[in-house]
Amino acid sequence: MIAFAGVSWAWYSVTGRSGGITPMGERRVMPELVMRQLDGGAWRMAEHRGQVVLVNYWASWCGPCWEETPGLIRLSKELGPQGLAVVGVAVDEGGTAKVKKFVEEFRMPYPVAFPEPGSQMAYGMAGVPTTILVDRMGRVAKTYVGVVRQSDFEKDVQELLGEGERKVVSSIGR
Repeated sequence: MIAFAGVSWAWYSVTGRSGGITPMGERRVMPELVMRQLDGGAWRMAEHRGQVVLVNYWASWCGPCWEETPGLIRLSKELGPQGLAVVGVAVDEGGTAKVKKFVEEFRMPYPVAFPEPGSQMAYGMAGVPTTILVDRMGRVAKTYVGVVRQSDFEKDVQELLGEGERKVVSSIGR
């Protein structure tokens, strides 16, 4: 329930803002996520501190998710080496067969996980796809509801990747 409240608050505090990234001083910490992965094991948000993270909630039956996924795959491949982590969170119900088929069809290179059973993730969202952009310090920088073009994700991710570079440069100059 604590995770539900935290994630819901993070979504609603950022969702609806038009334009760019939430200013650093206004960002809220993303609640800790620990999710079961499709291929076994657990995906943990805490293991991605220092990276920019796109947490993409999707479903195999969602047409806009089919449209958005190829761009996320390209971003993962292109910007992963620069510090981007992408995780797909499947909100499908009724087993993993449809999720596995989707993952195989798209050859998704990034981890795919599931929200906890009965979790707010499957029921508390405004819709899918929903993607949360998290900065290197684990704070929510932006929430997207609906399909997003690769170029829009890329612009925002590059901005956050650049924040880390600016911080390093400014600390070296002291």
